[in-house]
Amino acid sequence: MTEDGPEAPGTTALYVYAVCRADGGPALDGVSGVARGEPVRTLPLGSLTAIVQTVRAAEFTDEAWQERLTDEPELERYARAHHEVVSVVAAQAPTVPLPLATLYTAEDRAGLVLGNESARFHTALERIAHHAEWGVKVYAADSPGGDGDGTARQPCTPGTPEDRGRPAPGAGRAYLERRRNLRARHERQREDSLRVAETVDTQVCRLAKASRRLRPHGPGTADGHRLQVLNATYLVADHRAAELESLVKDLRERTGAGIELSGPWVPYSFVGEV
Repeated sequence: MTEDGPEAPGTTALYVYAVCRADGGPALDGVSGVARGEPVRTLPLGSLTAIVQTVRAAEFTDEAWQERLTDEPELERYARAHHEVVSVVAAQAPTVPLPLATLYTAEDRAGLVLGNESARFHTALERIAHHAEWGVKVYAADSPGGDGDGTARQPCTPGTPEDRGRPAPGAGRAYLERRRNLRARHERQREDSLRVAETVDTQVCRLAKASRRLRPHGPGTADGHRLQVLNATYLVADHRAAELESLVKDLRERTGAGIELSGPWVPYSFVGEV
């Protein structure tokens, strides 16, 4: 998201990574950012500090950025560089990360716009200070093994060649009954998994300061064939991290569910729109 469009190719723009609350500014040695050869530095904003870098405006025109969006390796490089800067700063002080490719035409313009948002920055920094973001995912139990159509494999039965090509008496009714039982079993498994997901969310929310429910990932994503029934993120105080890990371990043992815990992360999900 760009706040100001770069004026013309050949000019420079100011890339803003984050706003933090740090006396004297955080240490930024060894952080390269998205622009090679330009230092990542601080821009004072009264009681706040912006983390910025001078970049070539031509690299961030609408056309250049649209082209970058179709180049996955290049886009990933920018995203990683942006996140690296934010992570280094967040490890030293409460930090509000800004979206990828937030640019201004000049320092005075950035100072004016960001300074006007100082109240919102202070509110976000107060909320996330000494907290981190943690992700929790819950997966439905795997279905019992069977054939590709979801029906149980039936054993072969002896008989004459003529008998083998002929359906057994009542075979159609038995097949339909197996299908009904399979659907009912899948529905029970789904309901059980959703109850587990609600239990996990309720328990984690009790020790979190805030939470967000995200859209579950469907089968065929990076999570593989498993059905995800909870995809949530939580804002947890640093001193309760061990308690969270212990809780998730206990929930795995008590429910038998597939529960994944990830983090701690920079609390991107809880800084609000700035």
